[in-house]
Amino acid sequence: MNVLGISGSPHKNSNTAFALKYALGILKKQNIQTKYITLAAKKIHPCRGCWKCAQGRRCVDPDDMDEIIQAMRWCNGLVLASPVYFGLVSGQLKVMMDRCVVLRPGYDLPLEMLGKTGCGIACAGFRHGGQELTLQNIQTFLLQQGMQVINDGPPYSHSGGTIVGTAQEDILGLKTIENMMHALKSALSRRG
Repeated sequence: MNVLGISGSPHKNSNTAFALKYALGILKKQNIQTKYITLAAKKIHPCRGCWKCAQGRRCVDPDDMDEIIQAMRWCNGLVLASPVYFGLVSGQLKVMMDRCVVLRPGYDLPLEMLGKTGCGIACAGFRHGGQELTLQNIQTFLLQQGMQVINDGPPYSHSGGTIVGTAQEDILGLKTIENMMHALKSALSRRG
């Protein structure tokens, strides 16, 4: 089992980065191979909507997305993490999501992420600071890719991992991440 974590924060050492590394650390302890990518300082051009990727499953804009697309093809599970910006995902994560059209170009080609499992982590300054809507953004992306979406499960049953304030101090938020990583491992195990 391979799990990819992508941090959508523009900062390398952010609460979002901490939360995602915490999540991947839980999986590593369970002998799951993980890979971490941060979008901080990545050069990713916005999608032009040219659909040239439909001819070769490769974007015509050479930039840092190539590494991300290859990692997404490698993984069985995907964890996307974002800070909350005005109730939504960060601009960095949204641009990355748009460029993932290469994984589902054309109507006659199969979705490359179909059947994989994904989930999200959202970090905000307040307990009700937009995490659920940000997680809905992430889940919509995952569903558009044909992926199975999981949440953090009982006893909390949020839409995913929800962090408030300083990530390493948010005990409840970290517990939602722990629950979600156990649910992700379970889902991946069932899929074989």
